[in-house]
Amino acid sequence: MKPRHVERLNRRFGQVWVPKVGWVRFRVSGPVPEDVKSYRVTRDRAGRWHVALAQIPRPIAGPGDGSVVGIDRGVAVSVALSTGEMLHAPLLTPGESKRLKVLQHRLARAKRGSRRRQKTKLAIAKLSARERDRRNDWVEKISTDLARRFDVIRVEKLDVRAMTRSARGTVAHPGAGVAQKRGLNRAIRRSGWSKLVTRLRNKAFGRVEQIPAAYTSQRCSACGRIAPGNRKSQAVFECEACIAGRCNADVNAARNIAAGRAVTARGDLAVGRSANREPQLTTPAA
Repeated sequence: MKPRHVERLNRRFGQVWVPKVGWVRFRVSGPVPEDVKSYRVTRDRAGRWHVALAQIPRPIAGPGDGSVVGIDRGVAVSVALSTGEMLHAPLLTPGESKRLKVLQHRLARAKRGSRRRQKTKLAIAKLSARERDRRNDWVEKISTDLARRFDVIRVEKLDVRAMTRSARGTVAHPGAGVAQKRGLNRAIRRSGWSKLVTRLRNKAFGRVEQIPAAYTSQRCSACGRIAPGNRKSQAVFECEACIAGRCNADVNAARNIAAGRAVTARGDLAVGRSANREPQLTTPAA
């Protein structure tokens, strides 16, 4: 792609040359890079057209002070930091959520192939696109802020694809709790777990470590005691052995992640050593 195929018209609009179509105007949502490699024109389910300009992202430099942060991802609290900060991914407003339910009920009653059904599906797609845009914007801002504030970023190692797998099962062996699992999968996707880690790896290249998540929610970040009873509820962590271990449960897990500590089934500690390699669990001697 040559530079002359993309032009900036003014502060808000630009234009791109599309083969067999000609010049197409687009609204600029960010700075147009000078070294654009290619572009892609797509249309989403809400009927909106997008022009994506491909460019190799440049990593963001850290502060250089050796600071470390741990990130715990959850559903009630989307992101909990070892600093004590608790961040929530933006969702639809109460009014938008109410309208979404009305549209979903209308869609269930609409006749297949009717114009009313197509119109209702488009309205639902627009609400979903609005929520997705807010979440993507939130992820970009949070990942940029963390890449600038900390030199080392440690996140729990999670297989999000396996965690959000459907529980329907097969015809011969149907699953149990399918509706509850579907709701949990939807909440995980709305929190943007995978996209946040992906953008952190792009912006803080080589500075993101993955720590095994085993027992990080049961271990006291103050004294190191591991016990299921330490987790009093979803939000409250109170160590049974020390007074200093009372805090938010997600923040406590984030502090364990920041320390780089992974715990095996027998309670042994393993510490991550390199940002380019995943921490290895120690194997107890036979």
